[in-house]
Amino acid sequence: MDKAAGNNLDPWYSQYAERTAGLTVSEVRALFAVASRPEVVSLAGGMPFVSALPQELLLNAVERTVRDQGAVALQYGSGQGSPRLREQILDVMALEGIRAGVDDVVVTTGSQHALELVSKLFLDPGDVVIAEGPSYVTALVVFRSFQAEVAHVEMDDLGLIPQSLRETIARLREQGRRIKFLYTIPSFQNPMGVTLTWERRMEVLEIARENDILVVEDNPYGLLYFDQAPPQAMRSVDEDGVIYLGTFSKTLAPGLRVGWAVAPHAIREKLILANEAAVLSPSSFSQTTVSEYLSTADWKGQIATFRDVYRERRDAMLGALQEQLPTLRWTVPNGGFYIWLTLPDYLDSKAMLPRAVKELVAYTPGTAFYADGGGRNAMRLSFCYPTPDFIREGIRRLAIVINGELSLLNEFSQTGPLAVQPQVHEGVLPPNVG
Repeated sequence: MDKAAGNNLDPWYSQYAERTAGLTVSEVRALFAVASRPEVVSLAGGMPFVSALPQELLLNAVERTVRDQGAVALQYGSGQGSPRLREQILDVMALEGIRAGVDDVVVTTGSQHALELVSKLFLDPGDVVIAEGPSYVTALVVFRSFQAEVAHVEMDDLGLIPQSLRETIARLREQGRRIKFLYTIPSFQNPMGVTLTWERRMEVLEIARENDILVVEDNPYGLLYFDQAPPQAMRSVDEDGVIYLGTFSKTLAPGLRVGWAVAPHAIREKLILANEAAVLSPSSFSQTTVSEYLSTADWKGQIATFRDVYRERRDAMLGALQEQLPTLRWTVPNGGFYIWLTLPDYLDSKAMLPRAVKELVAYTPGTAFYADGGGRNAMRLSFCYPTPDFIREGIRRLAIVINGELSLLNEFSQTGPLAVQPQVHEGVLPPNVG
């Protein structure tokens, strides 16, 4: 947008810092207004199904927080976070093989805040972040807000492809570009739902060490597995080259806004300073509430309940896709929230979205997850929030949209019908999913 046009819309436009150009509305956020309408089946947003958390568990934690620790919970706290909560976070991370000390943990206002702090510490204008392609949409927004560029690395059903990582690093180095870190979501990746194998995790870490590249491991979904736990965290085998980001948003409730980072010593100290500069201290009330919950509730049992809820919904989506859209390809996640649906090359999921909204179904176009405009023939489908019946209805409506687009292309093709070649999905359907 030129400055004249910007001034017509915002009289302060010319005064903004250059980095604000990277602050654009994501396609996920733009969908929320439509997806929140009750008649629309939303397969778009990755909202946890918090209704599966018994109210009394959190009510009891809040009551104890106010009654027993109100003077502390309502006061300023440490920029590093509550020592008690940091100690409990060690128990959470131990489930994925991470051994750390209390002083290694920095509590943040959700893991998104931790990612913003890491970016603030490392990114200068023109720097490059390497990220999976596709990658988490809001991470891309954060990187752009610091005027960094994103170089995507190809993925398949086993996660990030190490050879593609090697080639990307070599190409960037030949161009004289500054690579600041690799951003990855190795377990039940957002948006593809795939998991990086143990062998590939080790190879990726080796590549990073060889090239002096920091790894930022974002792990919001790792404990939400269905049939088999994912490989242990990358941080479990590399304490010096990995920053680990965790959160309670998926295993407790996102409204509490409590996450954390575990980083090498020098980086951790700067994260604390950046945290203090940004928020002074993370919410003492939220931290104390989470700590009370972890102290008194069967939090591991509650995570198991969430697994059962999301497994049922994943199975409902996989079964509906098999029934309604059997010629397309999709990923088969063993945990997390998402399925990645691939359309024929000549379809555009972003262009299809208005028709989908008209059919009262919403999804997230694949372009939201690429910094370079990729992903036009793909979409992310979220199974975490709708009930199984709504998921099946949503896929039925989505099939009407996709088949309608295919029919239009066949009808108006100048060279004759466009043949749709069957594309069998590579994953294997879980038991009891037809």
